[in-house]
Amino acid sequence: MQLPFFLLFRGMEFNKFIDIPNLHQIKRVAEQLKGVVYQTPLQFSNTLSARFGANIYLKREDLQLVRSYKIRGAFHKISNLPNQLRQKGVVTASAGNHAQGVAFACASLQIHAIIFMPQSTPLQKVEAVRFFGKDFIRIMLIGETYDEAFKSSKEYCESTGAIYIPPFDDYDIIAGQATVILEIVEQLTKPIDYLVVPVGGGGLAAGASLIKKYCLNQTVLVGVEPAEAASTTLSLARGEVTELGKMDPFVDGASVRKMGNLTFAICQKYLDQICTVDKKSLCQTMLDLYENEAILSEPAGALSVSVLEQLAPQIKGKTVVCVISGGNFDSKRFPEIKKIATES
Repeated sequence: MQLPFFLLFRGMEFNKFIDIPNLHQIKRVAEQLKGVVYQTPLQFSNTLSARFGANIYLKREDLQLVRSYKIRGAFHKISNLPNQLRQKGVVTASAGNHAQGVAFACASLQIHAIIFMPQSTPLQKVEAVRFFGKDFIRIMLIGETYDEAFKSSKEYCESTGAIYIPPFDDYDIIAGQATVILEIVEQLTKPIDYLVVPVGGGGLAAGASLIKKYCLNQTVLVGVEPAEAASTTLSLARGEVTELGKMDPFVDGASVRKMGNLTFAICQKYLDQICTVDKKSLCQTMLDLYENEAILSEPAGALSVSVLEQLAPQIKGKTVVCVISGGNFDSKRFPEIKKIATES
């Protein structure tokens, strides 16, 4: 049997990856995902470009098949499971977008999954997971945060032998997410001065870091996370992965108490700048994106645009790409978003 990329088996357990994926391997992942994921548009924003005096492009992963980039890593990871391990079933923990990617992959490949989600997960995301997973998934709503759901999911795996599919701290997942940035490189022929990505656990940021290493040496890579859940900022400042004492789960797609060890090691080396955006600014950006760009973004998806105000002096006259990471947002929450945006 030929081992999938990067994999090392110990007995029948799906354990560790050998090394950080290189550009050739990431390109092979992109080939594998053709026909599964959409090549999402790279949209020039006239409004934002005029506002900041720059050439600003939006990578529309909110238009992805499951309305976020997370399908890339999840499908790649699960499709590489050998038959012996598929029979064990898979387990994951997610606040929504990774869960949808896992659900879609499992339904497509006819693999059963149990998905642990925090009780604070928006109903729209829970229902989407059910829709994509069909009869192949079971949802367990446990805890108030992703970290609590994660703990329960790992305990379940230990007791049952099911295969855990990590949301971010995994080289296979990172390679899948890196294909977002690989597409940008192929879509935009001009040099990219600034590439802005949201950061939660760090899977997309680590993937972007690898493409920067191989293809975008002159590009400034900026990560953005919620000010109320700034685990990456804290970890990079201390030089080691550091767990937050508390956090606000409002930005459900990018709020974790602790980033991954693998993602930290990659981001520490190649991420040029880390910024935070507060909830009020983020909500205003969500409203602006809807009104000016007809983009219905989730909070995490708006992070990369919301930070442009802070970067304004740096990006004037530059070419900037912002990744809109997801659009899983219930429009019924707009009154809440408007209220937060207008609070003094």
